[in-house]
Amino acid sequence: MQFKQRITELVDSKSNQFMEINDKIWEFAEIRFQEHKSANLQMELLEKEGFKVEKNLGGMDTAFSGSFGEGKPVIGLLGEFDALSDLSQVADQTTKEAIIEDGSGHGCGHHTLGTSSLASAVALKDYMEEHNIKGTVRYYGCPAEESGGGKTFMVRDGHFEDVDLALTWHPSSVNCVLGSGFLANVKVLYDFEGVSSHAAASPELGRSALDALELMNIGVNFLREHMIDEARIHYAITDAGGNAPNVVQAKSQVFYTIRAPKSPQVQDLFKRVNDIAKGAALMTGTKVVTRVTAGYSDYLANDTLSDMMKSHARDVISDIAYTDEEHTYAKQFQTTLDAELKAMQNMMNLSNEVMSQPIMNGLAPSPRKLPGSSDVGDVSWVVPMAQFMGNCYAFGTPAHSWQMVAQGKSSITHKGMVAAAKVMALTAAEVLENPAIIEKIKEDHVKVLDGNEYICPLPENSIPNLI
Repeated sequence: MQFKQRITELVDSKSNQFMEINDKIWEFAEIRFQEHKSANLQMELLEKEGFKVEKNLGGMDTAFSGSFGEGKPVIGLLGEFDALSDLSQVADQTTKEAIIEDGSGHGCGHHTLGTSSLASAVALKDYMEEHNIKGTVRYYGCPAEESGGGKTFMVRDGHFEDVDLALTWHPSSVNCVLGSGFLANVKVLYDFEGVSSHAAASPELGRSALDALELMNIGVNFLREHMIDEARIHYAITDAGGNAPNVVQAKSQVFYTIRAPKSPQVQDLFKRVNDIAKGAALMTGTKVVTRVTAGYSDYLANDTLSDMMKSHARDVISDIAYTDEEHTYAKQFQTTLDAELKAMQNMMNLSNEVMSQPIMNGLAPSPRKLPGSSDVGDVSWVVPMAQFMGNCYAFGTPAHSWQMVAQGKSSITHKGMVAAAKVMALTAAEVLENPAIIEKIKEDHVKVLDGNEYICPLPENSIPNLI
């Protein structure tokens, strides 16, 4: 495969500018649907590199795509750039210290995720220009993976209809190619409306929205005994109605996430939770309004694409060399972890020898289960997909942690970002060099669908929600 060396050279040739972009987006630390600086920085780079940029996809200000080339195949590369609230953290520091109190931070590495996918798209564009290769490479800037499900809105509105295959990755402290998995979910707001009154003088006139909310939560607690073991239901009270105990609360709001391995299982649980909410409203003489704010489908891995990605990942990872200083840096962060390391070992089924490393080397097998959720799943239902997990942190660093934020601009992260760009670009280049393989990729996609059709978890009238 003669393209391997050239793709590697092309990624390396522009790696410094992408490291700068990575660090800038880390500093922006913009949460879901508010990633304006991050999106603009990426769009400016795409336009500079000759991509045709399409903005405001799926009704979202920070969703966009950048396309280069023409005709088939159309290869999509998925990027993200949203941060997490309340995870502001000083870079490279092994104790928890916020830069801005209650500020946001990149605790899931999406600043690196999007930047690496962007670097991959640019390298592919350069390779296609050099060799006069027909086809289209398209980078998707996908907002609000955290709790907003930006890709689901993009899928619903048809922005992947002409794509032949899609590739993505996620920063981690391990290297592996993911198999099918992730939990499907739906995120729902329940708004209760009651009648306010003085709790001492005229409580009989009041209809408490807070009582309704509490009764709903009790009902869902009883439901947990009667659902499949793999399902999860989480909630947060986002509005308790007020701070005065001598007033019957006229409003309340609770935010639910309902998860299960498969989308139909989520929809079944969703109906049952809705019935509980209606019952709580009926018992208290209140009203309830239900609003779906986001939905995520389970992830379907494409075997042919995943096997190709594994082959390239092994080669790329074997070329990474970590310095003594980087090993020391990683060990310092590992001293802040304990239970997290054990959880990593159990999830990945790793040996004690592997666990002794401060930075993971080699390619691990796919994890036994994927307990989280991702809107990548919705793309995988309509487009054949493969997804790489790439090491960017001290081994065992958990997602959504201050430790991950602290390491987000380190040389280890930079090396992982560049490596992931190579893995995706090499996988895509192999398809461009051998377009006949697309038929096999699409056959695999039909097989993994197993006769099922994609059902969008979002109602037709739902819009992106900032909560």
